[in-house]
Amino acid sequence: MALNTKPNIADADGFYAKLLAIHRGLNEAQSHALNARLVLILSNHIGDAEVLDAALALARDGV
Repeated sequence: MALNTKPNIADADGFYAKLLAIHRGLNEAQSHALNARLVLILSNHIGDAEVLDAALALARDGV
């Protein structure tokens, strides 16, 4: 299965605002821990190893 990299969130601005809001009041370590937990939760939901491998590669290429 190919990784969908086209816009796919109905309310992208609303989601981004929520993403920023859940970080409010956290220190840097807590913010990193929240991001890691979110990645693991969403990765588990996706569950497809090929999609996850493609996402890892794409994320790494952007660093």
